[in-house]
Amino acid sequence: MKKYNVVFFGTPDFSVPSLELLNNHPNINLVSVISMPDRKSGRGQKLQSPAVIEYSKTQKIPYFQTTNINKEEEYLAELSNKDIDFFVVLAFAQFLGSKVLNLPKLGCFNIHTSLLPKYRGAAPIQYALLNGDSSTGVSIQRMVKKMDAGNVVKSSPIAISSDETGGQLYTKLKFQAAITLDSFIVDLIDNNIVETEQNEDNVSFAPTLKKEDGHLVFENSNYTDLHNRVRALKPWPGTFCFFNDKRLKIIEIEKYAINKLGPGELSLQENMLLVGCKDATVRLSSIQLEGKKQTSDKNFVNGLLNSSTKEFNLS
Repeated sequence: MKKYNVVFFGTPDFSVPSLELLNNHPNINLVSVISMPDRKSGRGQKLQSPAVIEYSKTQKIPYFQTTNINKEEEYLAELSNKDIDFFVVLAFAQFLGSKVLNLPKLGCFNIHTSLLPKYRGAAPIQYALLNGDSSTGVSIQRMVKKMDAGNVVKSSPIAISSDETGGQLYTKLKFQAAITLDSFIVDLIDNNIVETEQNEDNVSFAPTLKKEDGHLVFENSNYTDLHNRVRALKPWPGTFCFFNDKRLKIIEIEKYAINKLGPGELSLQENMLLVGCKDATVRLSSIQLEGKKQTSDKNFVNGLLNSSTKEFNLS
């Protein structure tokens, strides 16, 4: 039975199902796992290993941690003596230089959570939701020095529901990534790999998101755009606005059909937190004011109406 010597590159929990597949695959000899160094985390700021390293420790898989694999001359020399067939890369957070890319016999293969060439970059899951796409998927591409630009060797589409959140799609895709990787290995064993060159005319990008990307500006947005932003950025980085100059986290919204408010207009009628956008009235149904616990808009408005504050503004 053919066995491939494989090295896995990854960091977060998203990478673990694919790593687990390789570790338990009858045709794979998992030589090593490469990841980022431990980082301080939590209130106690204790050192925490990346999720793939935690898994590697429990499974007694050899591993190596570095901030830049391209500079690890001694370790790369060790790998070059281990007859590596291919590398698998998933959410590794480092670019691989030519020396690393050229090390395995069959090449390096990156698992990307979009149907390339759509959404090259760091945040393809969120951008699919931001743009209201009805489908996305997983691509495996042969790595080159240009980001996410190599030939696609396997892809698998999945549907997106209209209310799906970033967190939900993240979970679906981390398992779809493992399923797609398994299918790729089958093709490899059967000598059935087909490489498809990406059409550069169809390239789009999904750059890293920042916290400020979650700021909802109601007067400049229509309801569909607001709905897509809220679900795309849930749970991270989250969406927000400012209520009386305090950050108000927006967890859930819904369209309110009874009363039409003007863009940016605020109303507390019927003990609901309502604001107008370009084409609808939006109910901010689940919220969290900075320093407070998450609550419904009704509980929030009840507290406002019982306070001494009489003027309210939303921005």
